[in-house]
Amino acid sequence: MGAKFYKLCVIFCDFCTALCSWILFYYLRKLWIEHTSFKTSDAFFLGISIIPVCWVLLYYLQGTYHNIKRLYRFKIFNLSLSASVLGAVILFFAFILDDEIQDYHHYYKSFLLLVTIHFTLTTLPRLIWVTWMVKKIQHGRGRFKTLIIGGGERALQVVEVINQESILVNELIGYLNINGEDHILSEKLTHLGDLSILEKVVVKHDIEEIIIALESTEHNKLNKIISRIGMQGVVIKVLPDMYDILSGSVRMTSIFGALLIEVNMDNMPIWQQSIKRFFDVVLSSIALILLMPVFLILAILVKSSSKGPIFFTQERIGKLGKGFQIIKFRTMIQHAERAGPQLSSTHDPRITSVGRVFRKLRLDELPQFINVIKGDMSLVGPRPERQFYINQIVQIEPEFIHLNQVRPGITSWGQVKYGYAENVDQMLQRMKFDLLYLRNRSLALDFKIMMYTILIIIKAKGK
Repeated sequence: MGAKFYKLCVIFCDFCTALCSWILFYYLRKLWIEHTSFKTSDAFFLGISIIPVCWVLLYYLQGTYHNIKRLYRFKIFNLSLSASVLGAVILFFAFILDDEIQDYHHYYKSFLLLVTIHFTLTTLPRLIWVTWMVKKIQHGRGRFKTLIIGGGERALQVVEVINQESILVNELIGYLNINGEDHILSEKLTHLGDLSILEKVVVKHDIEEIIIALESTEHNKLNKIISRIGMQGVVIKVLPDMYDILSGSVRMTSIFGALLIEVNMDNMPIWQQSIKRFFDVVLSSIALILLMPVFLILAILVKSSSKGPIFFTQERIGKLGKGFQIIKFRTMIQHAERAGPQLSSTHDPRITSVGRVFRKLRLDELPQFINVIKGDMSLVGPRPERQFYINQIVQIEPEFIHLNQVRPGITSWGQVKYGYAENVDQMLQRMKFDLLYLRNRSLALDFKIMMYTILIIIKAKGK
């Protein structure tokens, strides 16, 4: 049973408890507060139809279903309490405040009753589920498959501390050594090879966590190792004395006594990530509907400007290194890359007359709303590149790989500041802005970038 199955189970349980809590609240409110008999009404049936769905949506936006395997009892308690209070406030103003009452104290009683019932019915099944998960881990099932990088004294200390704990959460698969002579750890753990096969080992053993335990003489290799792991979608942890080497986008954590630092290049809170994805889908859907007439006109212009298809598709690299087909209105002549991959330039003869206008106004990017709805892209995020150019960029700047930890965007900080890149050097310049975005991204920053993008479109200053 994988994480997706667990997530579906929790979502179904939350839906059922939300449904039961609203029915029970409706009944007890009539009986205890209003002192009337229980009767169904249109409001009652409307409530049981949409309120459970709204609760599940609230939990999603809160980030409850993110990385559900790593939930623990105290965290699920806090998530349940905060969601119950916030959800009750929303329901109070949406469904209860306009009810006719004899005494305003009924409002207070109704609110407290709703919070109590919903919190109790929601939290108990969740705590039971999390407790079951903890027991499962205690019996050796569902532990996080962990790889150690480093074979020296520091790596040995980490392994010994983890193995001494009464409750193990990490299943130590093996280790990769940095230098050929590092084999102090071989008596404790399986030696899987060296760093040259890092990516293969992660995929082969389905690694979920990587602990980097380098010796003091090997600290200069840390950044390159983290950059390589960034595409794998695993949790990265390092020893505390490496904190001053990292950029500060980390947080302290503890694995049952083994103090480690969890490396997190993306500082956007989980609840903001959930809200960001929600608005991505909603706004993109609205845009596609409202822009249908515009799409028709643009399609006619593309078709009349030169021979070839209306849309241009090309494989780009998205989140966690997964390829996808990006969709644009075609702005170049057909078969523009017969000689191989080429970046466009300001006076590129391959760009059609209509395409030049499209690029100035960023109209060629509009079909990417489809990519956003599919989950390939976001409204705001680092611009996706082709593997051909990524291979060149990482040779010069390995940190570029960090950009693949999030969904690429239709627009980005780098796109606003720098525009389209004409060569690898300009890609590197634009990358600096996108890395800055990654380390500072928030809903507020996304909003600013979208506003600047709209201004660029209005002023026709797209590059």
